[in-house]
Amino acid sequence: MQAITLSKPLAEIWPYIQIARVDHWFKNVFMVLGVIFAYFVQPEVLTWSSVPRLVVALFATCLVASSNYVLNELLDGPTDRMHPEKQRRPVPSGLIRPWIGYAEWLALGSLGIWVGVQVNIPFAVSAAFLWTMGVVYNVPPVRTKEWPYLDVLSESINNPIRLMLGWFALISSHFPPASLLLAYWMIGAFFMAVKRYAEYRHIGDPRAAAAYRGSFAYYTEERLLLSVLFYAAACSFFGGIFLVRYHMELILFVPLAAGVITFYFKIGLRPNSPVQHPEHLYRETTFMGFLAASMVIFVLLMFTHIPELHDLFNIEEASLWKIGSTR
Repeated sequence: MQAITLSKPLAEIWPYIQIARVDHWFKNVFMVLGVIFAYFVQPEVLTWSSVPRLVVALFATCLVASSNYVLNELLDGPTDRMHPEKQRRPVPSGLIRPWIGYAEWLALGSLGIWVGVQVNIPFAVSAAFLWTMGVVYNVPPVRTKEWPYLDVLSESINNPIRLMLGWFALISSHFPPASLLLAYWMIGAFFMAVKRYAEYRHIGDPRAAAAYRGSFAYYTEERLLLSVLFYAAACSFFGGIFLVRYHMELILFVPLAAGVITFYFKIGLRPNSPVQHPEHLYRETTFMGFLAASMVIFVLLMFTHIPELHDLFNIEEASLWKIGSTR
């Protein structure tokens, strides 16, 4: 097959598009849970007239996420040269002019937050929080990505932030439940820790791993596996609190949730595991099929009422916090 040759102007622009990682925008699907739960709490908020607002909210989130990706690529360039695959990225390959890259970072972040203001203020604040965590994660001297455990926790916190973005796109007067946010944070940490474990094994040399990522100087395979267990357990406990307080019917989803976690972990244990590149997980057709079926069942259970479960566990429905409430 003959290689496609880009025109000179496009060839110069293309590296800047690459570092924005448009192909990673699919991760913003984590907003969907916020949308689903907002609809569960207030069904009247999701109408055809709310669709344009959701599209704008998604676009704003993608812009802010791309701003964070650009910053990550710029600051990771030197260490990416130590990675067997990432050394071919645009920054370590010398295809990016730093001043243009930083201008791209600021422009995407500013535009994303400005678009977020058009949705509502709580949404814009959440978008700014997402952007700020990108700075905390990447910029020295804090640069939490170099600290063991903080690297996973500070990156996976983007999950509950995205949930809030989906929620606030529809409801701006209430906060989503803290137990749901914490469970979402911990499942993200689980996925990220499995990714770290797969990366560490793939590099194969502790010194080379430490040169690539500072936290790998502390990590070992055992420590990474123990952290994976911790995050999975924490997600389970926080998730249990959420379902007991807000929707008992989700107890029927527990075996499927455990299956997804176990299946993903099994994939993470493979040599050169695909979890190192989550954007390519769509190739794991069996896993993706199981995940999709599980999500469909989750959504159906969200809108199913089984009184016998509430009677069996003697559970009363909990209320949500209101923004600005003095309670």
